[in-house]
Amino acid sequence: MATISPTSDFAPTPVAASPAIASLRDPRLDFYRGIAMFIILVAHIPFNAWSNWIPARFGWSDATEIFVFCSGMASAIAFGGAFERMGWRMGTARVGFRVWQVYWAHIGLFFFVAMMMAALDTYGAFDKSYVDSLNLGRFFTDPMTQIVGIFTLTYVPNYFDILPMYLVVLALMPLFMALSRGGFAPVAGASIALWLAANIGLLSLPAEPWSDRPWFFNPFGWQLLFFTGFAFMRGWIPAPPVSRRLVWIAAGFLVLTAPFGSWKVFQWVNTASPELGALFRNVWTMFATLEKETGFSLRAKTEFGILRYLHFLSLAYLAWVAAGEGGRRLQANGTGMAANIWRNLLKVITKVGQQSLAVFVFSMAVARLLGFVLDQLGRSPATVLLVNLAGFAMIIAVAYIAGWFKSQPWRSKRA
Repeated sequence: MATISPTSDFAPTPVAASPAIASLRDPRLDFYRGIAMFIILVAHIPFNAWSNWIPARFGWSDATEIFVFCSGMASAIAFGGAFERMGWRMGTARVGFRVWQVYWAHIGLFFFVAMMMAALDTYGAFDKSYVDSLNLGRFFTDPMTQIVGIFTLTYVPNYFDILPMYLVVLALMPLFMALSRGGFAPVAGASIALWLAANIGLLSLPAEPWSDRPWFFNPFGWQLLFFTGFAFMRGWIPAPPVSRRLVWIAAGFLVLTAPFGSWKVFQWVNTASPELGALFRNVWTMFATLEKETGFSLRAKTEFGILRYLHFLSLAYLAWVAAGEGGRRLQANGTGMAANIWRNLLKVITKVGQQSLAVFVFSMAVARLLGFVLDQLGRSPATVLLVNLAGFAMIIAVAYIAGWFKSQPWRSKRA
C-alpha cells in the first residue's frame, strides 16, 4: 500500500516480490494503528463509561482486529524485506528477535501489573481486592507453579492474552515465507487450514493448568487476519477497486449486521420496534443454538469467527476508501486554525501508531492504575473525562519517548 489508487494500490505481483513492494510505509497504517491504541486504552480502563462507545459496542470486530491486521501489514515491511534481501535463515532470525522482544514485553507486563495489584492490596485499605479483580488469586497462592506457567505460556490470564497470541503468529511467519516460494496458493491454503482447525476445536493452547480453558485469543485462528494484512502489503493480494457498489455493500453489511453483533444496537432496535426486536432475538437464539449443538461459532472472538472477519474487512475497506489515495484525505489542507489543529493531531496519532508495542504495553499497565484512580474519585462525567484524557497524554508521551530512544540520538555526530 505504498501508493493508493485502484490500479496501483496493492498491485498484483509475483509472490517472490521485489524489496520495493514492502519498503515504503503507508501513512494510513500508522494512523489507524494509532487510533486502535487509543481505543485499546479506553477499553481496558475498568468500568470506563467511554468504553460504551468503542467499535466493539456496535459490531463484531473491534480494536483488536485493527491492531492485528495493521501489525500484519507492518510486519510485511519490517520483516518481509529481510527475507528477500538476506534469505530465509536471516529473515527467520529477524523474526525470532522480534518474538524474543514480544515475549519479554509480555513477561514484564505481567509481573509489573501483578506487582501493582499486590501493592494496592497490601498497602491500601480498600473495599475491593485488586488482585482478585484480575483473577490473579491463584498466582499469589501458588506462585511456584504459576511462575513456571507464565514463562512457558501455559498460564495466560485473560488480561494478558494479546501478546502471547501475537508472538505465536509472528513465529508462523518463516513457515509462510517458505511456503510463498511455491506461490500464493500454498500460503492461503495453510492459513485457511489453520483457521479451520482452530474453529472446529482441533488447535488451541492451554491458558491455565487447573482447567481446560484455552487462550482467549487463539493464534491459529487470528493468524488469518494477520496474514491477510501481510499479503495485502506484500502485493500477494491485489487491492480491491474503489467502487461505489463495494462501498454500499460494505456499509450495508455493517449496518444490517449491527443488531446481531451488538447487544447495544439490538436494545435500541427492540425499544423502537418490539416486533422487529423479537425477530432479531430469534437470530440471536439461532446463533446460540448452532454454537451449542455444533461447537462451531460464526462470531467467536477466541477462534476469530468468520463473521468477525467479514465485519472487519468491510470496516477496513470503508476506512481505506475514506482515507483516499495515499491517505490524501487525512492530510490537512490550508493554513487556518482547524487545519493546523488537525495537522498536529494527525502527527500525534501517527506517532502513537509507529510505537505501537511500547504504547500497548504501557497502556495495559496504566489502564489498571487509571481504573484505581476512578475508584477513588468516582465515575462522574468530569472525572471520567479527566482520567481518559490523562491516559491519552501518557501514551502520547510514551510514543515520543520510545521514538526518541529508537532514534539513538547519542550516535549522532556533533556539528
